[in-house]
Amino acid sequence: MKWFFRLFFKSIRAILGPVILFGDWITTPRGIKRPGEQQKKIDEDSRQLALYEFKTCPFCIKTRRSMKRLSLNIERHDAQHNQQHRQQLLEEGGQLKVPCLKITDESGNATWMYESSQIIQYLQERYS
Repeated sequence: MKWFFRLFFKSIRAILGPVILFGDWITTPRGIKRPGEQQKKIDEDSRQLALYEFKTCPFCIKTRRSMKRLSLNIERHDAQHNQQHRQQLLEEGGQLKVPCLKITDESGNATWMYESSQIIQYLQERYS
């Protein structure tokens, strides 16, 4: 019976995943237009950030859309299909939960932020 449920939910994900990604692609928001020097500074600052995500996770999509609205070039890591990123999220972050924003400070210390609403609020406060 357990195999039946696994197969059922895998099938649902296989059907809905592409539909969700297509809808996200069609409705992608426009980013903020900033002067070149200001955008360059923000790009440099955002190199300290990395987003761990699953492609079709609704909360990850919500976070990516916010990043797009703010015109942020944050490194993205697929923790669903890439075992190295998945293991790093689990070992260093402590949980296998997405979305997760890894914030590295100047001294190399990492802070892991897990809630999409907190991540979006942090990005808006820092880059708006």
